[in-house]
Amino acid sequence: MSDSPIPLNRPPGRAGRLGRARTAPAPDAAHRTSRRRRTLRARLTFWSMTGPALIGLVVFFLYPLCANVFYSFTNYDLASPPKWIGLRNYEYLFTQDPRVGKAALNTLWFVVILVPVRMACSLGIALLLTRRKRASGFWRTLFYIPALVPPVASVVGFVFLFNPGAGPVNALLRTFGVKGPLWFNDPALSKPSLLLLGVWMMGDIMVIFLAALLDVPKDQYEAAELDGAGPGNKFRYVTLPNISPVVLFSAVTGVIAALQYFTEAAVASSVANGKTGIDAGADQLLGYPNDSLLTFTQWMYVQGFSSFQLGYAAAMAVVLFVVAAAVMAVLLRRAGLFRQKGA
Repeated sequence: MSDSPIPLNRPPGRAGRLGRARTAPAPDAAHRTSRRRRTLRARLTFWSMTGPALIGLVVFFLYPLCANVFYSFTNYDLASPPKWIGLRNYEYLFTQDPRVGKAALNTLWFVVILVPVRMACSLGIALLLTRRKRASGFWRTLFYIPALVPPVASVVGFVFLFNPGAGPVNALLRTFGVKGPLWFNDPALSKPSLLLLGVWMMGDIMVIFLAALLDVPKDQYEAAELDGAGPGNKFRYVTLPNISPVVLFSAVTGVIAALQYFTEAAVASSVANGKTGIDAGADQLLGYPNDSLLTFTQWMYVQGFSSFQLGYAAAMAVVLFVVAAAVMAVLLRRAGLFRQKGA
C-alpha cells in the first residue's frame, strides 16, 4: 500500500459528494427549514398575543363556571366543606321555593317589556335626531347625559321625584286637581316606574342607533323615493335591513342586562321602604312592595349572601346561565333566518 498523498485536484468521489451534502444543505432542505422557522415564529406570536386573554378566560370564566356547577350539587355554607346532595337543590328550586316563581315572573316582565320599550324609544329618538339639523349636538348631548349618571343615584333621584307624599311629580299633579298614585310604593306601579327610569337612561342605546342610522347609504333612500316608497316603506325596506346588526346587538345586550336586573330594583325597594342598605334583613327588604320588584338575581343574592345557602344559590346561577344561553340562541337563530329571507 502506497504512502503517497492523495492529489488535491482529484475529482470528488461518492464519499466527497456525501460529505459536501451533509455540510451544505440542498436548496429544498433550506427552504423547508426557513418555512419551519417562519411557522414557529408565527405560532409564538399568536400565543403571545392570545395567551393573556386565554388565561383570563380560563381563570375568570371557565374555572368559576365549572366550580359553580359543582357547588350546585352540594350543600355549602362557606364555613364548612361542601357536602354532595345531588339534585336536591334543583328539586327545591323548581318545586318548593315559595318566592322564586314571583322573582322569575318579575324578571320575565323586565325582559319582555323593558327591553323592547327601551329599544323602541331609543330608535325613535335617534330617528328624530337624524332629521334635526339645527342644534343637533345639543339635543344629542341632552339625551345622552342621563346614561352617564350612576344607576344608584338615578334610582334615588327617581324615587324622590315620584315620592307619593312630598315628590314634585305628585305635587304637580295636585295643582291640576289630580291625586297622584303611590308609584314605587304601589305593587301595580312599581315596575312601570322602573320602566320610566329605564327609558330616561336610554342614551347609551340611542347613540348606537344614531350612529347606525347616519351610516345608511343615502342613495338607497333616493332609489326608494323614485319607486314611490313612503316613510313607512323606506323605514321597513331600507332603514331596518341596514341597521339590523345594531338591532340584534341591542336586543342581545338588553336581554342579558334584564336577566341580571339587580341594582335598580334593589335600590328602589330599599329607598321606597325608607331603608339605606340591603345587607340587614335582605330577605324581607328586597322586593318591596309585596315582592313586586323582587328579581331572580336578588333572590339568588339573598340565598347566597344573606342565608348563606351557597349551594342553592349556585343552582340558581346555573339555571340563569342556561336560560340566558337558550334565549341568546333563539335570538341569533331568528336573526339568521331573517337575514336569509332578506338575502
